[in-house]
Amino acid sequence: MSDAKKVFVRTYGCQMNVYDSDRMTDALAPEGYASTDTLEDADLVILNTCHIREKAAEKVYSEIGRIRKLKDARAETARPMTLAVAGCVAQAEGEEIMHRAPAVDLVFGPQSYHRLPELLKRAGAGDRVVETDLPTEDKFKALPAASREVTLKRGVTAFLTVQEGCDKFCTFCVVPYTRGAEVSRPIAQVLDEARRLADAGVREVTLLGQNVNAYHGKGPDGADWGLGRLLHALADIPGLDRLRYTTSHPRDMDDELMAAHRDLDALMPYLHLPVQAGSDRILGMMNRKHTAAEYMALVERIRAARPDIALSGDFIVGFPGETEDDFRATMKLVEEVGYASAFSFKYSPRPGTPGAALDDQVPEEVKSERLARLQALLSQQQQAFNASKRGAVMDVLFEKPGRFEGQLGGRSPWLQAVHVEAPAELFGEIRQVVIEDVGPNSLVGRLTGDEAAARPSGADGRVAAEAGGRA
Repeated sequence: MSDAKKVFVRTYGCQMNVYDSDRMTDALAPEGYASTDTLEDADLVILNTCHIREKAAEKVYSEIGRIRKLKDARAETARPMTLAVAGCVAQAEGEEIMHRAPAVDLVFGPQSYHRLPELLKRAGAGDRVVETDLPTEDKFKALPAASREVTLKRGVTAFLTVQEGCDKFCTFCVVPYTRGAEVSRPIAQVLDEARRLADAGVREVTLLGQNVNAYHGKGPDGADWGLGRLLHALADIPGLDRLRYTTSHPRDMDDELMAAHRDLDALMPYLHLPVQAGSDRILGMMNRKHTAAEYMALVERIRAARPDIALSGDFIVGFPGETEDDFRATMKLVEEVGYASAFSFKYSPRPGTPGAALDDQVPEEVKSERLARLQALLSQQQQAFNASKRGAVMDVLFEKPGRFEGQLGGRSPWLQAVHVEAPAELFGEIRQVVIEDVGPNSLVGRLTGDEAAARPSGADGRVAAEAGGRA
């Protein structure tokens, strides 16, 4: 039995939190911690929290209550448990968490996790530690690189944070207060991490940022590079065959980035471009700094650059003061754009944001009814987009076991889940697939031509399951 200490990380919320959780475990590896998927085995439990949705903090307190019982049972043993709360709820409510949850030993925000070993030493000495300052040092430079074995275990797709923070100050959003101002990582640092990922077998990288298309990193030539130029450099890395990025703001889609969509085969034809509402009055109250017409013109330019591109969006229903006419403007915009997928939510006031102080909050039952109408339209559009791929031949990156034995699961260029009967040795490979069946949330296909192979079973099936790692 290994003497290594074990860390369990529960991740809430966005893809950036997934990346952050991985980097926390990387920071702890030199301290002798190994990652575990079993809470009961952990010496250290980290709740990496998200503050975007309603009642996010209450869900964290509820989880702390469940873990406290396990922590209390371990208190007098040779392996006591340490409990930490990280992420955006930690950043927003640091001292309040310590006050309300005595079981918590350590609270730290998303800009402090590179100091996790030091913070744990303080907690181990008996301090209850709160670290929610927004430090000026480069946390990414301070973090150790993940080993090749750890990277491979995580799978053949990876997230890579290139930009953090937000200067937009939308009135509904807590991100500027929990993640700080917009900061971009230097080009050399991003390329170095991307090369390490490719060397470990990663085939697809998704670049992350609160406003990722606002990226402006210092290049080797001393100039500021935008996201488009960075994507060109990433596309030149051997083995890195697919590139994606999220989340974008309409104000930051520049000509260079749209040209990258036109010119780079490695840049997948899928773009998440949140608009939030279709009413100019509501967009103004949200402080989005664009109109519906400006958004539609941008969509036309993007589709002119890359005609096969699929668009995804974010929508908030029931922002304070939203009338039925405002909501109909949102529905009209959705009908005109035609989304391949989307995320839609009822507005919920976030403490400390300007939106929470606005009058004329929309009744809950009205928000629910409008959300149902919007989601019905978005679902119809998603199903129509999926149906349009029936009979299509496309490249699929196989990244995990499929739903049934003998299958592999992967993603289409348009980020759709694809299930294919394929041998285990194709895990991590990109192969041509013809789509034969279409479901509401996924596609089913078969290998084309010489790539078709017999259905694996027994040991081969187990290899596929073990190789799959995390989606």
